Amino acid sequence: MGESLDLQPALTRLDLLAAPVAEALKEWSGSVPVEQIEAAEIDPDLADTAAFCAHYGVTLEESVNCVVVAAKRGAEVTYAACMVAATTRADVNGLVRKHLGARKASFAPLAEVAEASGMEYGGITPIGLPAGWPILVDAAAAALPSIIIGSGNRRSKLRLPGRALAELPGAEVLDGLGVPLG
Repeated sequence: MGESLDLQPALTRLDLLAAPVAEALKEWSGSVPVEQIEAAEIDPDLADTAAFCAHYGVTLEESVNCVVVAAKRGAEVTYAACMVAATTRADVNGLVRKHLGARKASFAPLAEVAEASGMEYGGITPIGLPAGWPILVDAAAAALPSIIIGSGNRRSKLRLPGRALAELPGAEVLDGLGVPLG
């Protein structure tokens, strides 16, 4: 373990956040007070989950990943963000595909996601995603008292109550979205 996170109210550290994330936090209206959303600067080379958790002393259980899926039905493609704990994987070909009414679901191309979201790969977060993108939240992640997620870029992370994910525009909490690894 290296260092601990220097967490500060996110609204006081908008410089650490991708522009769409900063804008979404400025307009925050959920029952979770925006003051409970904190940001911490990190080494961008340690943004990937395993390296981040090991260096900053964050457990995999409280680290929640945002996986963007491209759901296809005919020529129509819908992007959806799946929020699952790092100890699990998103059930893309089962629950996600069926929930979105798609014939096929797969991980969305990274370059397309980065361009459409205005965020960096490795920092994609559900806060500030384009309007209309469903945000599917694993019930177990939403139930956690404190989670760590991306900030829209690789040089910082956000900490917030898990229930805040359920309050995001377009969010739906799904039981069984996160399937245990192994």
